[in-house]
Amino acid sequence: MSSRRTLLAQSVEVLFVTVTVLALTCCTGKSTAQTSTVDLRLDLKTPFRFVAYGDTRFHDPSDTEAANPSARVALVKAIAEVNPAFICFTGDIVYNGYDAGDWKVWDSETSVWRDKKIPIYPALGNHDLHGDQNIALGNYFQRFPELKNSRYYSVRAANALILALDSSLEEVSGPEGQWLADKLDHVPSDVDFVFLMFHHPPYSSSSDSKAFGGGHSARSTEQALAKMLEERQAHARFRIVVFSGHVHNYERHEHGGVTYFVSGGGGAHAYPIERAASDPFQSKLVNYHYLLVEVDGKQLTVTMNRLDLTSGKAVWTQPDSVKITAPAAAAGAAAGR
Repeated sequence: MSSRRTLLAQSVEVLFVTVTVLALTCCTGKSTAQTSTVDLRLDLKTPFRFVAYGDTRFHDPSDTEAANPSARVALVKAIAEVNPAFICFTGDIVYNGYDAGDWKVWDSETSVWRDKKIPIYPALGNHDLHGDQNIALGNYFQRFPELKNSRYYSVRAANALILALDSSLEEVSGPEGQWLADKLDHVPSDVDFVFLMFHHPPYSSSSDSKAFGGGHSARSTEQALAKMLEERQAHARFRIVVFSGHVHNYERHEHGGVTYFVSGGGGAHAYPIERAASDPFQSKLVNYHYLLVEVDGKQLTVTMNRLDLTSGKAVWTQPDSVKITAPAAAAGAAAGR
C-alpha cells in the first residue's frame, strides 16, 4: 500500500513539474508574440507635415564604428526645429536592441522631441531585435508604451492612415498579413493616403554584393508585399506610399502607382549605392537625411533634406522632392485637361 502511495506521489510531482515547465515556456513565448493590435489616433487636420527616416543606430557616441554620432545628433536637432506633427521611424533605432546603454543614448539624444511633445511612431528593424528578443522588445516597448506591445499597428491622422509593420514577421501571410489585408480592405472613405512603414525595402538599387562598401538586396518577402500593394493600388481610391530603411542612403522608386521611399540615412554609416539608370533619383553621394512629408488635402509633397558635414559645419540641401496626388484628385485633374 505504501509503495502505491509513493508511486502516486511521484506521478503527481512529475505532473506538477511538467505543467510548471510548460506554463513557463508559454509565458516566455508570449513575450515575443503579438496577441492584440493597437489602433492609434492623432487629432490633426490638413494641412500637416511629418518626418520619416530611420537607421539612426543610437549607441555610445565614442564608438564611431557603429554609426556617425555627429550626423545623428544634427539630424535630431534639425527635425526638432521643423516641429513636425509626428515622426515615423523606419527601424534600426538603436545599434543593439538588447543593450540598455544604447536605449539610454536614445533617451538622451532625443529628449528635445519629448520636450516638444512630438509623437513618435516606430517600426522595428533588425538591429532593434538584436540579442535576446524578449529583452530587446522590453527595451523597445518601454520607450513606446502607447503601442501596448503591438509589433504592428495603425495610426489615423487626418486624411491619412499609417500602417506600421514588423518586417521580421510574415507581411503577406500569418497574423500580420491577415491584419494588413483587413486594414486595406476597410480603409475609411475619408482617407486619401495610406502610408506603410517597415524596415526592409521592397525595391533597392543596392545589393548584397556591396559594390561600394554597403548595401542590401530586396528580399522576396517584401517583393511579394509590393506585388500585393500594387495590385490593390490599381483599384484603390486612396494613394499608397511606402517608407522603409535598412539601406543607408536615400532611394525613390515608383511601381504600379505606388511610390517607395528608402530612408536609411539617419546616422548609421552611409555609403554610396549602385543606381539603375531608370531610378527617379540619381546620386553617387552618401546621403544622411530625413524626409519631410507635407500633406495638403489630396496632395502631398515629400522632400529629402540632405545633411553634409564634410566642411565641419552642417550644410543642408534638398536634392529631391516629389508631389504625390490621391487617385480621385489625379483623375479629376486629367479630365480637366
